[in-house]
Amino acid sequence: MDIKNLHPLEVRILLHYGQDAELSVERVESDLQYKPGNGNQALSWLESKGLIQESRRTGAVSFELTALGRNWQENGTPEERIRDLVRHKEACTLPEIAALLQIDAKTVGSAFGTLSQLGLCTLDIEKKVRLKALTTQGEDAEQVSGAAGYFSCMRGLLDKAAQTGMLHEKDLNAAEKKAIAGIAKKRAAGGAAFRIVERETVFFTFTPERSAFVEALQRAGITGEEIGALSPEMLEKATWKGKIFRAYNINVPPTRLPVGRSNPYAQFLESVKDKLVSLGFEEFDGPLVETEFWNSDALFMPQFHSARDIHDVYQIAEPERAKAIEEPWLSQVACAHENGGKTGSRGWRYAFDRDFTRRLILRSQGTVMSAKTLPHARIPGKYFGMLRCFRYDKVDATHLSDFYQTEGIILGEAVNLRTLLGMLDMFAVEVAGAKEVKYVPGYFPFTEPSIEVHIKHPVLGWFELGGSGIFRPEVTASLGVEVPVAAWGIGIDRMALMALGLNDLRELFSYDIENVRLRRVQ
Repeated sequence: MDIKNLHPLEVRILLHYGQDAELSVERVESDLQYKPGNGNQALSWLESKGLIQESRRTGAVSFELTALGRNWQENGTPEERIRDLVRHKEACTLPEIAALLQIDAKTVGSAFGTLSQLGLCTLDIEKKVRLKALTTQGEDAEQVSGAAGYFSCMRGLLDKAAQTGMLHEKDLNAAEKKAIAGIAKKRAAGGAAFRIVERETVFFTFTPERSAFVEALQRAGITGEEIGALSPEMLEKATWKGKIFRAYNINVPPTRLPVGRSNPYAQFLESVKDKLVSLGFEEFDGPLVETEFWNSDALFMPQFHSARDIHDVYQIAEPERAKAIEEPWLSQVACAHENGGKTGSRGWRYAFDRDFTRRLILRSQGTVMSAKTLPHARIPGKYFGMLRCFRYDKVDATHLSDFYQTEGIILGEAVNLRTLLGMLDMFAVEVAGAKEVKYVPGYFPFTEPSIEVHIKHPVLGWFELGGSGIFRPEVTASLGVEVPVAAWGIGIDRMALMALGLNDLRELFSYDIENVRLRRVQ
């Protein structure tokens, strides 16, 4: 028998009541002045310890006043309002009554039906509601008395309920039960004055084991009034002096206090950004919504060629198009597509669509910002961006429909393929932490030569990390740049798979906070 495992709420119940007492949540909370919920908690604990057992259950019905009921109590029931309106105004039709009283037609019809049953109202030949001329003699006297009793009963119910918000069926007489039955529903979604509440009360009795526990508590001098925790106020006013404290269980695990820290993926992105800035790169950024011009046309991707299919873009529904494209870049890019312009190329040999190029889409590749940076870039210069991109793609372990790219360009007379390979090696080995890397020829409409960098993941195997190349003259010359430009677009999400030791891109955006907290940047 370990009385130290008893909570003060349980101790007070065991000591307060005799062996033959019958307990319920309501009785315990009332007798011992427990807070709401503490009685149910204490009885549950005692039952689980085998010190009390269920003896019986009883059901009770109550009626809770709804918002509609409060409205009736303050402004009158529909029957009262219709009666008073017709009494002081010429006869009205039911629709006219609904309009004058601002009550819905269904409620007006139901209220008129009640008044008609009470013998107070009738419809004339013009379908107008009129009060019956009743006397105090014979059958009329019975109707007058019955109607008065109905209105008095309804008014009494509403006024009584307005005080506490609840009426109990056991406290109602036969007439009140009959009256409230017509205006109460189990689910009163604004359509009834009272909501029916059915509650079940569970009663408990003590088991024989209770006596031994009571004796042990009395020998130990435990009363249930022991202090469980010190408060700043108790320390300040010294009210703890002379009090008895509960035994402290050192085996109880302490409350877990999670330490705040940066999201590991956000931390990884910042580390890549810091590395590029330390190498002298300047950061660029731009809007998520772009035009076809900057997203594809400025990168020498033909408008109606299968090469455009490598980017499945999301179109903007409203507005569909930008108002204009900045000159002279529009004309120069259009000429590059149609006949090569002044780039030394033959172009794609088609009629460039200047309306289509204004179409608004979600950015599908980070290279759009490289194109927008070229007209204003310093030479020599180095630029990069951490850009969110969107493509219609099947989501799996290595593909997402929205993803990050780290995009960058290096401009200068001395820029060449070796410059680009050095950057790719840094991303694959130093940033991603890959042990095996390979470079393979690739195809992109805007670079020549084009290179793809692939890394080997310990679980997923080989996958492409990103694409790169030297911008074609059709791109650079059309945007006012006459020096070589090395460019890359690396899937930084995929680099994070290696750096964070993950096997699925979707884990980077997991809602499992505990799993996120366990990650570390390697």
